[in-house]
Amino acid sequence: MNNVIQQLIDRKSVRQFTDKPISNEDKDLIITAASNAPSAGNMQLYSIIDVTDEKVKEKLSVTCDNQPFIKEAKMVLVFLADYRKWYLGFKEVGEPRKIGPGDIHLALADANIAAQNAVTAAWSLGIGSCYIGDISEQYEEVTKLLKLPEYIVPASMVVFGYPTENQLERVKPERVKNKYLVFENEYRDFNAEEFKDMWSYKTGPLEYEEYMKRFLNRKYNSEFCDEMNRSMKEYLKDIK
Repeated sequence: MNNVIQQLIDRKSVRQFTDKPISNEDKDLIITAASNAPSAGNMQLYSIIDVTDEKVKEKLSVTCDNQPFIKEAKMVLVFLADYRKWYLGFKEVGEPRKIGPGDIHLALADANIAAQNAVTAAWSLGIGSCYIGDISEQYEEVTKLLKLPEYIVPASMVVFGYPTENQLERVKPERVKNKYLVFENEYRDFNAEEFKDMWSYKTGPLEYEEYMKRFLNRKYNSEFCDEMNRSMKEYLKDIK
């Protein structure tokens, strides 16, 4: 196994950071790695906000489901799906159609691919990271805080820092077996026994059914998921 693949397998989310700062050189390397990610038509349909204001970081830690470790991170990058730059450029030379759902879909993909390049590059430098999906919560507050105009949608936020010893020693959570991720030629649904086998490694001391009920209520039926869905509807309400 080569070093790149090993690092992709070893990389895990980090939520506790040391006080060691991230150098400007390493920050530039991480952002350069992000900017070299695959992109639809090489349009780079994203922008990145480098959050350096401690007050903004603190507000984000609150709006993003009250997660204090966000404000402790040494680098916070918000990856934005951004078709606005191209749209405004098109308006300078012609009459472009209105941006639609497919355009935003491409931009979201571009932004998240760039973010994944960033976390992979960071790990290779000994810098940990954690995706914050909750950036899509509290639409009104985040829009105001980051001054987001039309056709800009937060795709993801990633926080970075050097891992503490206990984070380095923490065992990475197991992943689903490949046979439950890869289909040959066509999709199919699983039966009850396959579902149980697929997720049984997650249950710990709980019975499978009890684990699934708890996870359903803690995650999928949670208030923060409802808020993310509400916020995304607001972001996309004019994209038809």
